[in-house]
Amino acid sequence: MSKLKYIFVSGGVISGLGKGVTVAALAATIEARGYRVSPMKIDMYLNIDAGILNPKEHGEVFVTDDGMETDQDIGNYERFLGKSLSRSNYMTTGQVYKSVIDRERAFYYGGKTVEVIPHVTDEIINRIKSLGEEQAADIVIAELGGSVGEYQNDIFFEAARLFKLEYPENVLHIHVAYLPVPAHLGEMKTKPLQQSVRLLNERGIRPDFVIGRYDSGFAIDEQRRKKIALYCNVTFEEVISNPNADTIYKIPSIFEEQRFAEKVLYKLNLSPFKSVNMKPWNDLVNRIEQSGKNIKIGLAGKYFKVGSYVLSDVYISVIEALKHACWSYEGNPEIEWIDSEDIEKYGVAKYLKDLNGIVVPGGFGETKIDGIYEAIRYARENKIPYLGLCYGMQLSAIEFARNVCGLSDGDTTEINPLTINPIIHIMPEQDKKLLNKEYGGTMRLGKWNCLLKEGTLVHKAYGSDCISERHRHRYEFNNTYREILEKYGMIFSGTSTHGNIIEILELPEDKHPFFVGVQFHPEFKSRPIAPHPLFKAFIGKCLQ
Repeated sequence: MSKLKYIFVSGGVISGLGKGVTVAALAATIEARGYRVSPMKIDMYLNIDAGILNPKEHGEVFVTDDGMETDQDIGNYERFLGKSLSRSNYMTTGQVYKSVIDRERAFYYGGKTVEVIPHVTDEIINRIKSLGEEQAADIVIAELGGSVGEYQNDIFFEAARLFKLEYPENVLHIHVAYLPVPAHLGEMKTKPLQQSVRLLNERGIRPDFVIGRYDSGFAIDEQRRKKIALYCNVTFEEVISNPNADTIYKIPSIFEEQRFAEKVLYKLNLSPFKSVNMKPWNDLVNRIEQSGKNIKIGLAGKYFKVGSYVLSDVYISVIEALKHACWSYEGNPEIEWIDSEDIEKYGVAKYLKDLNGIVVPGGFGETKIDGIYEAIRYARENKIPYLGLCYGMQLSAIEFARNVCGLSDGDTTEINPLTINPIIHIMPEQDKKLLNKEYGGTMRLGKWNCLLKEGTLVHKAYGSDCISERHRHRYEFNNTYREILEKYGMIFSGTSTHGNIIEILELPEDKHPFFVGVQFHPEFKSRPIAPHPLFKAFIGKCLQ
């Protein structure tokens, strides 16, 4: 019998419930007891990865050290567990079917008829098993994306059913469903959750725990917990409250109050009291609650608006990294989501004049770019602390070339392939890939080392000569223009180890308090308990 334990987490009623945060918080409280947890996100779409999905449709693309472009929930897992994950922690339907088809073409199945059951379900089960073995885990927690009842999800629910059948003592199923509180009624309704569990039962799965997600701040009352227990075939103690919190980092404490991890471990025949250390989480919550100084940061991006709604998921890691850094100074983060189109329409001062700092995050293409250039120029000329990330770094170089160096037609070949002054141009190896229409998983991805120039802002921030950060880009600074930008005061303070890729640019401290652009994505490595040093340095200047 396998020593590994497995937990499946599914959701129902609506998408976007917070299953990923639920998985992350449960994993954190279990690891606080001395066990090693490997979380896995399972996405139900046929894409191989999240790399070429529309960010407005899918949200942020989170990149791992080994260069996998994943769902944003992998970011939640890393932030809560304080460790780096890999491509093995991420599975899609596309990966599974491609693997099965590749095996069939290689005669792996020996001429047998290849079918969804058992061959596809076996592939899913084997990937989950392999993750636990590869990462020497005690428990694997697999999050089933989407909602129960969606036809494209059924193959994964069937795999979960078969897994439980094979290891009945080692597999748990947790179901997260929505409990609405209609405004015109003023009371919580349990029927949607009941129906969601019924759909789960129809797939041969009986949940071991049911988690109610809802918008109020109080716990599910006794009357409704009893009703949920009765109709969902669980005990009263197996009904868990997961209300909205003012920060997701309070969820581990909310679960602890209900002894959730303890109950899960007991059901898995593991000691709930192996060792318990919730002090880092308790200290974090206390720090958040005691934060007093307001720090107003403008996040000037191009993907916020979707119809009549403003969505922050596109930049979720940046937002969380800013919060982590603010809390480390006992500051209260006030993050303004500024759509660059609004800057173009209504003027830059309307949105940026009262800010303590400005961040321009990653992006692609020419849409809404003029507003971003205006934001960068405003930050530079008004000496407002500025941090440019990836695309934000590239546009910083172009803005400086245009408005300081006199290269008014400076541009990026991503937008203007015929520009006379290509300040940013495509990386040589990337040009060939685009010509061959090799878009998926072909950018400069994952962890790369960067050498820092001594005495610079970034060198002081990191306290190191060499750093390692995660990348996701096809274009780079054109070294032909390095000398002229340096002549006008730009400092290139970070380069690749062989020196030919500009990784970081900054302005001298006597000219600007903090103007830094980085080609990488430091937000991916920030943790609530260990804020990223670059974000800390930025927020430190914002406070001044």
